[in-house]
Amino acid sequence: MKKLCALLLAVMMLTSIVSLSLAEDSKTLTIVAWDANTTGYLTAQKEAYEAAHPGVTIEYIDVSSQDYDTKVAAMLAGGDTSDIFMVKDIPALLNWYEAGYAENLNDYIAAANYDLNGFVGMEVNYKFNDEQVALPFRSDFEILFYNKDLFDEAGVAYPTNDMSWEEYKEKALAIADPSKDIYGTHYHTWLSTAVNYTVADGVNTLVDGEYSDLAYFYQLVQDLEDAEACMAYNEVSAAGLHYSGAFGNGNIAMMPMGYWYVATLITNIENGSYNVKNWGLAAMPTKEDVKAGSTFGNLTGTMINKASANKDLAWDYIAWLSGEEGSKVTASTGNRPAWVSEGVADVMSAVEGFPADEVSKASLLPTYVAIEIPGTALSSQISNILNEEHSAIMTREISIEEGIENMNERVQELLGE
Repeated sequence: MKKLCALLLAVMMLTSIVSLSLAEDSKTLTIVAWDANTTGYLTAQKEAYEAAHPGVTIEYIDVSSQDYDTKVAAMLAGGDTSDIFMVKDIPALLNWYEAGYAENLNDYIAAANYDLNGFVGMEVNYKFNDEQVALPFRSDFEILFYNKDLFDEAGVAYPTNDMSWEEYKEKALAIADPSKDIYGTHYHTWLSTAVNYTVADGVNTLVDGEYSDLAYFYQLVQDLEDAEACMAYNEVSAAGLHYSGAFGNGNIAMMPMGYWYVATLITNIENGSYNVKNWGLAAMPTKEDVKAGSTFGNLTGTMINKASANKDLAWDYIAWLSGEEGSKVTASTGNRPAWVSEGVADVMSAVEGFPADEVSKASLLPTYVAIEIPGTALSSQISNILNEEHSAIMTREISIEEGIENMNERVQELLGE
C-alpha cells in the first residue's frame, strides 16, 4: 500500500512538473487587426502558424475598420502592450513611428539574414530614416483584366506581360464597336485607375509637387473616350457605375484594376451573376522606358509594438507571415500576398476559377511595385488636391494642361516651395 501511494505521489509530481513546463513554454501573441472575425486570411494565418509552432497561441484584438488608425493611435498613446499592430495606411504608420511606438526591425533583419528581395521594392514604403519599421504581407497591385471572348470575336491577339501603352490603345480601338455597345477598355472614376501608372517608373511620385508626367495618361484616356473605345467619365460617374458590374456585364474587353477584383470575379462567374465567362490577366502596360512588369499598389503590413514583452516571438511571426510560407497561406485564401515568388504564384493560380493560361499566371510575378501614394505628413492633403483637379480634368471643365498647372501650383504651395 505504501509503495502504491508513493507511486501515485511520484506520478502526480511528474504531471505537475510537465504541466508547469508546458505552461512556461506556452505563449500568447496578441495582434491588433481590423475585421478580425470576418477576414478569412487572418483565420488561415493563425491556424497555420499555431500548427507550426506548438505552444504559441495567436489572439486577435479586433478594432473597427472605419476608425482603425484613430483608435490604434489612442491605444498606443495609452501604453497598450499588444505585440503586433497591423498597418492599414502608411501615413498612420509614419505617425506611430514618429511618436516612438514602432520597433526598428533593422537588427532583426540583419541577424536573420532576412531576404527582402521578394517584396520587389514594396518594403521601402515602411522605411523611415533608414529604419525598417514594418513588413508588408499583402499587396493588391494594379493588373490588367481582359475578356478573352471579345478578343477572339474581334480577331485581336490577347494582351501580353510586356505590352506598351500604345499597343494597349491599339487593341482597345480595334475591339471597340459602339454599334454593338462593346468597349475596348474601361476606366473607373478614380485618379489611380486613370493616370497613376506614372509612379511605376520608381522615380515619379504623387507627392513631389510636379505632375507633368500625368499628361500622357490623361491624354490616353481622353483619346479613348473620344473614339468611344471606353465609356466617358461623365457617363460612368453619373450612373454610379461600379467597375465590378461594368466588366462583369461582358461588353468590356480590358480593365485596369486592383488584384482584389479576382476573388469577386471568380465568385460571381461561379454563381452566374456575371455575363463574362472567359477571362484572363496580364501585367499592366508600361511606357517604353519602364521595365515590363512594373506596376503600383497598396500595402497591408505588420508593426512590432515597442512596448511588447514578446518582441522576438513577434519578429518570428511577422518574418513568417511576410515570407514565402506565410504568403502561401495568404494566397491559398484567394488574397494577394506582398511576397513575389514562383511558389506563391503557383498557389494563387491553383485557386479554382483562376485562368489556366501561362500569361495569367506569369502576371502574378511583377518586377516592381510602387506605392500608390507614399506616406508623408501631407499625403492626405495632397491626395485631396489631386482628386479635385482630376475630377475637373475628366469632366472636361478644364484642359489637361490647366489641371496639371493647378496641381503643381497648389501642391507646391502646400509643400512650401
